[in-house]
Amino acid sequence: MLPLFLIRRRLLADRRLLGQWGERFCEARLLRKGWRTFAKAYKTADGEIDLVMVEPDGGIVFIEVKTRAGEDFAPAETAIDYKKKLRMTCTAKQMIKKYNLFDRPLRFDVAVIIIRTTGKPEFRYYQNAFKPIFSPIP
Repeated sequence: MLPLFLIRRRLLADRRLLGQWGERFCEARLLRKGWRTFAKAYKTADGEIDLVMVEPDGGIVFIEVKTRAGEDFAPAETAIDYKKKLRMTCTAKQMIKKYNLFDRPLRFDVAVIIIRTTGKPEFRYYQNAFKPIFSPIP
């Protein structure tokens, strides 16, 4: 990954690139903690989960990553509304079924990365950010 100071202007001009960079940034932080990547941008007809990671203890973590250039209007966490939680839950349910993850501890986390025009990115991580809208186990 290129250093942030080399690509900051380009990221701040393109929301799609900013989001992709944020997902890679979050993944790299978790990998350094001993987590493993299970899936990136996991998609179904119901929605997408940005990252699915495995904790060192074997727990499966479904992660929504929100990357913003700032929070002038509202905190990034407010973008995780009921509809987003429902889509993530439905997508997770399909993944659990497809990969037979019924016996694993499951969790929904949220990562927020704020990149301003200068300085280091701000990283906030919320474990158990929300409970599934309905049980992800069929």
